[in-house]
Amino acid sequence: MGKAGKGGGKPSVWSGVPRWARVCTVFGAVLMLLSGAVLVGVEALMARYEGAVGKADLFGDQAAGARERKSDIKGPLNILLVGIDPRNPETPPLADSIMVLHVPAEMDRAYLFSMPRDLYVEIPTFNKAGFGGGNDKLNAAMSYGSRVAGQNPDAARGFELLAMTVQNATGIKRFDAGAIINFSGFQKIVDAMGGVDMYIEREVRSEHREPDGKHRKGNPNGEGYVGRQAVYKKGNQHLKGWQALDYVRQRYPKNGVPDGDYGRQRHQQQFVKAMAGQALSADVVTNPVKLDKVLRAAGQSLIFNGRGNSVIDFGIALKNIRPETIQMIKLPGGSLMENGKYRGERFDPAVEDFFAALHKEQLDAFLLEHPEFQNKSK
Repeated sequence: MGKAGKGGGKPSVWSGVPRWARVCTVFGAVLMLLSGAVLVGVEALMARYEGAVGKADLFGDQAAGARERKSDIKGPLNILLVGIDPRNPETPPLADSIMVLHVPAEMDRAYLFSMPRDLYVEIPTFNKAGFGGGNDKLNAAMSYGSRVAGQNPDAARGFELLAMTVQNATGIKRFDAGAIINFSGFQKIVDAMGGVDMYIEREVRSEHREPDGKHRKGNPNGEGYVGRQAVYKKGNQHLKGWQALDYVRQRYPKNGVPDGDYGRQRHQQQFVKAMAGQALSADVVTNPVKLDKVLRAAGQSLIFNGRGNSVIDFGIALKNIRPETIQMIKLPGGSLMENGKYRGERFDPAVEDFFAALHKEQLDAFLLEHPEFQNKSK
C-alpha cells in the first residue's frame, strides 16, 4: 500500500494504490506525450523514468529570460507533439508528424488532432536561425528554425519556430507543454511491450519493407522499390515494433491508403491509442521487468518541455484520461494548386469553425454538429 509522505506523516499521492499497478503516470505521455493512457507509479520508478527523459528549451523561454515557474496544472491545456525520424546529425530535421492534444478544463477527456505536414502556411520571421519568414509547407518550419551557423542543426530551436507556426495556423495562443518524439525509438518501446494489438482498417502493403522486415531494394529502372512487400491485413493484428512503425508510415494509394497523408495521420492516431491501451494492460503494469524496459525505452525516445512542470507532473495531472476518453479528430482539407502545380495542403473552411470551438471550449457541441470531424478507431 502507499507510503507516508515526507514530513508530518502526510499520505503520499500514491497512498491506497496497489504497488505494481501504480506504475509511472506518464507512459501515455511518451507514446505521443499524454496520448491518454496515464499510469500512476512507484516513486523509484518515476525518478528513474524522469531522469531518462531528454529536456530542452523547446519554446525559447530561457533564451527570452523568462523563469519557468512550477505551478498546479489546470485545464484547458494544449500540448504540441512532434515526431521526427532522425537521419544524420548534419541534416536539418523535418517534422514527420505534428499533433496537438487539447485537454478541456475538466481534464477528464482529450482531443487529438493532426496538422498536415504539407499544410501550406506562413512561417514567421525567426532571427535566432537567420530566417526571414515566408510561405512553405508546415514541416519545413522545424528545418528552418533548427539552423545554427557553424554547428549541427538544433532540433529544439526548430521546435520553437514550428510551435510559433502552428500557433499562427490554429489561433492557439500558447502551448502548455511540448515534446519531440523519435519515431525510431517507438520500435524499441513496442518491442519492450512484446508488440501492440491494433485494428487495421483496410489491407495495406508496405512501400519500404519485405515480409521479414528487411528493407526493399531500390528500383534500378526508376523510382520506387522492387521485391516482395510486407502486408498488413484488415482486422485485429498483433504488430512487432518494425511492423507498427512501418504501417504508420504508409501513405500512397497504390499501397492501400486511398486518402494519402490524411490516411497516414489517422493510422498514426490509431497507433497512439493502441500503444496507450497496451501500456495499461496487465501484461505490462504487473510485470516489473517488462515495465522497466518499456519506461527506459520510452524515456530515451522523448525530449520534453513542460514550461516549469515535469513529464511526471503532467502525467499526474492527466491521470483521469484513458484511451477510450480520447477523441481523435480529422481536419478536412485538400490539395492547394497554383498554376497547375502542387504547393501543399489546405484546410476546408469549416476547420476555422473547429478552431473557434476549441478556443471557446465548445468542441463537444461542434462535434455533434460535425460528426465528419471524428476519426474512428475502426
